[in-house]
Amino acid sequence: MGSGRWSTNVYDEYNRIRAASGKGAFDYSDTMHRKKRSAWQVHDTLNPRDVKFRESRDSAEHPNSSSIVVMFDVTGSMGSIPVTLQTKLPELLGLLLRKGYVPDPQIMFGAVGDATCDQIPLQVGQFESDNRMDQNLENIFLEGGGGGQRTESYELAMYFVARHTEIDCWNKHGRKGYFFIIGDEMAYPEVNSREVRNVIGDGLQQDIPTTAIVKELCERYNVFYILPQGASYGGDRKILDSWRKLLGQNVLELEDPDAVCETIALTIGMTEGTIDLKAGAVDLKDFGVTDRTLKVVTSALAHVPGSLAKAKSIGGLLPGFVAK
Repeated sequence: MGSGRWSTNVYDEYNRIRAASGKGAFDYSDTMHRKKRSAWQVHDTLNPRDVKFRESRDSAEHPNSSSIVVMFDVTGSMGSIPVTLQTKLPELLGLLLRKGYVPDPQIMFGAVGDATCDQIPLQVGQFESDNRMDQNLENIFLEGGGGGQRTESYELAMYFVARHTEIDCWNKHGRKGYFFIIGDEMAYPEVNSREVRNVIGDGLQQDIPTTAIVKELCERYNVFYILPQGASYGGDRKILDSWRKLLGQNVLELEDPDAVCETIALTIGMTEGTIDLKAGAVDLKDFGVTDRTLKVVTSALAHVPGSLAKAKSIGGLLPGFVAK
């Protein structure tokens, strides 16, 4: 996947047509919620079961593909995040493309719930370069569940991306992709083999420690966790500490969830070494972001190094990563 090019004009026109027909940005989710819970099911385009690989490939159109995964929590406490992502998708693509933060970005969106209690605990789109990424967002089911115990199945999403993606940026060029988790709770301590069999279809025979699957994931991806303070557990020290044990300094606290797209874009640019925080702030001003958003983003990224190019090019662990 990953063919085609993004068009803001197509995005705007599609939103206009969607609104004129009385449909929301998440029409599939709206449709599912009008049904009984027993009838809820993942959209065919986002079903992770029996998927061999989601692929991000080079092509004549995109010869130097850059793989970006954005997974967000769709439990009850995080309902505003996908709406923000859909609304600000043009800004995210605009920064990545027009400012040249990363070559040929291909973005895969996905959603995470709780495999211990949710009907649909994992949804995974395709890597896309064009307006189909908006369609992937449209097909996500916003279940709004979760178990209320400050843990969600983030480790299941990490397992899928670690073992069911093929990315040419790494395979051909030795450049890591990017994996962002936007959530407000902790991962479970282990990847549960039964949940993997039920949700993904792999015949996993034993549980895998989450620390081990994170280490495996970090071999090919720069991994970041974003905790918006407006979420239910925003600012929770126990949750933040649990992620810092996994990802070190790649845990970002975001005062305002509306700044999530800008934060993702600048994080990629800074990690690539194409910008530093000062230059990124200038770019945000060029895009007309509010002073509030500018302050939120720069505060969240103040401790992130301006360039991690050496770490990603040689495949080493990210600075701050603690293997257990």
